[in-house]
Amino acid sequence: MTGTAQVRCMLMRGGTSKGAYFLAADLPAEPAARAALLLRVMGSPDPRQIDGLGGAHPLTSKVAVVSASRDPGADVDYLFLQVAVDRPEVTDRQNCGNILAGVGPFAVERGLVAAGDGETSVRIRMLNTGEHAVATFPTPGGRVDYGGDAVTAGVPGTAAPVLIRFPPGDRPLLPTGKVRDTVAGTAVTCVDNGMPTVLIPASALRVTGYESPADLEADQALGERLHEIRLAAGRLMGLGDVARTTVPKLSLLAPPRHGGAVTTRTFIPVRCHTAIGVLGAASVAAGLRLPGGVGEGIARLPGRGDRVRVEHPTGFLDIDISVDPGSAGSAPRARRTAVVRTARKIFDGTVFPAPAPALGGSDGPASR
Repeated sequence: MTGTAQVRCMLMRGGTSKGAYFLAADLPAEPAARAALLLRVMGSPDPRQIDGLGGAHPLTSKVAVVSASRDPGADVDYLFLQVAVDRPEVTDRQNCGNILAGVGPFAVERGLVAAGDGETSVRIRMLNTGEHAVATFPTPGGRVDYGGDAVTAGVPGTAAPVLIRFPPGDRPLLPTGKVRDTVAGTAVTCVDNGMPTVLIPASALRVTGYESPADLEADQALGERLHEIRLAAGRLMGLGDVARTTVPKLSLLAPPRHGGAVTTRTFIPVRCHTAIGVLGAASVAAGLRLPGGVGEGIARLPGRGDRVRVEHPTGFLDIDISVDPGSAGSAPRARRTAVVRTARKIFDGTVFPAPAPALGGSDGPASR
């Protein structure tokens, strides 16, 4: 790898997130050393991340580590790392479908995948979960074209579409084995269609589900209830003690207001998402398709077709989702999941991390 005094990096917007993209060979291979470097690159721990690339919010403090894959079913491997803003922690315990939108273009830009003439499809193995995705995007003349007329709600302007398809995975769609559970006294549906997510009727928590993210974050009683539900649901979903992790996500459900299927407010885990993550939306949409789930009576599913429009605080996200509800002896499974996102290269160059702290002057990073 290169020396850690400077690191080659591409800053990209992927969907409604922003992150630093690296070749794995340009970072330390040892997780603790890699985490220590990335904290300095992003400017953590500091609420403003004033001395690094981070944008002072979990949605803008993300990292993609990409390498050529040895998996015969993939072209590249993608490791997502969430860099905490205000504490020295880097975690790999979740995936990110928004940052995923930039992985294919980045792989072409770095020469890991040859561009096609017209469009290119990149097969991606997501190392956080072992699952796969295929990203297809325009490459006229053998070069990535970021310009286009596709819209991502919550992102200004337009950009080239990135079609992301998720083949069915091996993990159970219902981690608890039930379509409805009672957790901390509240009826929920625990679903995992790429992101462990707990669906909760907003009315069960005495909110409408239409509040702004800031208002929800300021509700201390709501925060305490969500924390209680998340800890209990994490254990029930087989995730163990989730007190210091960012999964499972919690999505509050309310009837749609703008022609979609459902309105959502999603917590990651204590900040309320200003939009919704791709994989979180895929899990919400799958959960709505399951008879008997908590979304019944709340969601207004389309009469025809696979598209489910998930409304969020800054717009909507369309998920094409087909679910086999299962039968006696067979568990429910997602047959097809696809989404269109956009991505844009912001800069490509060299990042100069802050100097490493003196030995003994820090508790050191945590990497999970």
